[in-house]
Amino acid sequence: MTPEAVVEIGRQAMTIALLLAAPLLLTALAVGLVVSIFQAATQINEPTLSFLPKLVASAFALAIAGAWMLQTLADYTRELYHNIPSMLG
Repeated sequence: MTPEAVVEIGRQAMTIALLLAAPLLLTALAVGLVVSIFQAATQINEPTLSFLPKLVASAFALAIAGAWMLQTLADYTRELYHNIPSMLG
């Protein structure tokens, strides 16, 4: 296995990790921003106020994107296992 192949596998793994994390992170970011704007407008400075909306939105995003995330991870893993013989020889 060449160093270039190892770097390519690592790059693909990082790309898949970013793709899988994006729906949940972007959802939490958007909800956090909305709650922060609400808190600034109403001057409610309660740090725990944003926890529950972020949790609910993240669970909803996971319910929506979960099947796609699982399929993407399974496809990547399957492709990696199928490529093992060509990597070794």
